[in-house]
Amino acid sequence: NFERMQALGFCFSIIPAIRRLYPKKTNDRRQAIQRHLEFFNTHPYVAAPIIGVILALEEQKANGFNINNSTINSIKIGLMGPFAGVGDPIFWGTIRPILSALGAGIAMSGSLLGPVIFFILFNIIRLTMRYFGVFYGYKKGLNIIKDISNGVLQKITEGASILGLFVMGALVNK
Repeated sequence: NFERMQALGFCFSIIPAIRRLYPKKTNDRRQAIQRHLEFFNTHPYVAAPIIGVILALEEQKANGFNINNSTINSIKIGLMGPFAGVGDPIFWGTIRPILSALGAGIAMSGSLLGPVIFFILFNIIRLTMRYFGVFYGYKKGLNIIKDISNGVLQKITEGASILGLFVMGALVNK
């Protein structure tokens, strides 16, 4: 819904970890679940690093570190925008158009492999990003903020845009 957007999906994705970190029927477990039912909205394919960071924070909190609920929510909210700003141009503006053009080019030659190749390649990239993104975010923890502030995400976005324009120019030539 428009009030919480992707919060339910975010919460669902970390519930297995919350079950392992907090004992059954405790107030800590209830608070952790409620904490992650707050508003969340980012590009769905790049939410994985955010999930990893939040899992690292939840683990620290469960192990007795002094981390309050608002800190975890603030970090989650702070990471949503930068990752959405990277995911949209990379996936919607670069990868999907390139693979669509590739699939359409193959399909125009009369082969049914065009849509199949698009589907397989796009999902390999998408699922790989989601799988390894969680590990990256978990490993980096709050240090992921340094990557964002150093301009790594901006460089990735610029590189993907240049690559997309280059490939689209080559495909238009054909």
